[in-house]
Amino acid sequence: MAIKFFLLVNIRGKTRLSQYYESVPFDERPTMESEIIRKCLSRTENQCSFLEFKDYKVVYRKYASLFFIVAVDASENELAILELIHNYVEILDCCFEDVIMFNLDKAHFVLDEMISNGDVIECSKQQILEFVNLLYKQES
Repeated sequence: MAIKFFLLVNIRGKTRLSQYYESVPFDERPTMESEIIRKCLSRTENQCSFLEFKDYKVVYRKYASLFFIVAVDASENELAILELIHNYVEILDCCFEDVIMFNLDKAHFVLDEMISNGDVIECSKQQILEFVNLLYKQES
């Protein structure tokens, strides 16, 4: 897969988590993110969860009050990205008893276990949860 970046955004449009897998200058990120977020938040539930933005294909999905936004190459399979987002949400759901915003380091860690350099390296929920639980059990 050619994932370019992964964003986690609240319904007010504030970026809570961002992970970039390609070089995007830091000064350009806020403008680009705000444009993409505005487009995703302005779409209705009846519209599809895919849109084009510059050289990217953007795939997003809303869960509760959070939007999970992934930018990929134009040739990427949108349904595979939706499945990746859903898998990530399921893993986060298993990891957090509280609100995710209080544990962003753990959310980053889970994402890093799933994606490396823009490629999906692990999609097994069981494998990821075993590793996350082992790591965080040792910290306590």
